[in-house]
Amino acid sequence: MPQRILIVDDEKDIRELLTFQLQQHGFTTVTATNGEDALEKIEEKAPDLIILDLMMPKMDGAEACRVLKREEKTRRIPIIMLTAKGEEIDRVVGFELGADDYVAKPFSPRELALRVKAVLKRVTTADEPAEFLTFKDLHIDLSRHRVRVAGKAVELTSTEFKLLTTLLQRRGRVQTRDHLLETVWGYDYIGFTRTVDTHIRRLRAKLGTSGDCIETVRGVGYRFVDEDVNEE
Repeated sequence: MPQRILIVDDEKDIRELLTFQLQQHGFTTVTATNGEDALEKIEEKAPDLIILDLMMPKMDGAEACRVLKREEKTRRIPIIMLTAKGEEIDRVVGFELGADDYVAKPFSPRELALRVKAVLKRVTTADEPAEFLTFKDLHIDLSRHRVRVAGKAVELTSTEFKLLTTLLQRRGRVQTRDHLLETVWGYDYIGFTRTVDTHIRRLRAKLGTSGDCIETVRGVGYRFVDEDVNEE
């Protein structure tokens, strides 16, 4: 079945433009005009991905994102934040809220559609065989997108999960920021390398002491410590 995309924006032209572009790429779409409207639509039927405008009346995108990431049944739905603001601080805020990607207006509808495909590709793992990675207190179930540290579940966004597994599977090897952007985000993201730093900071905080295993290689990128990891 076609994947379902919820477009949340108070501008009619934007909703119609994205609806047309995404349907051309084989998606089904549903639209909402603000955060409250979006939550009602999600309650009726959860989408596979949400394109969420930041600045809207009644309930803005930031508040809607907080609600979605707080609730168990919606926290795993990937979110692409859409906003007229293009400053780096606004991108950081979007990622801090748990968004999986960030697109500033004006944008290329075709590029946005490709980003939707890239994000969905990162989270579509239901058909993959069971596979696990372990490192000391860190245990990762690749097929179920579950992470535990010392037996306690850790909630990661799809991007954080992909970033962690990429670093762990390439342990001991330095991963440049540009390479991580290409591998984890799935497209050319030149100029936004600070995006990686923001996600690494969030990832370390969530992993607690296990986050110390992610080393910063100054001026280059990051590396997972070079020690044996058991694969089951």
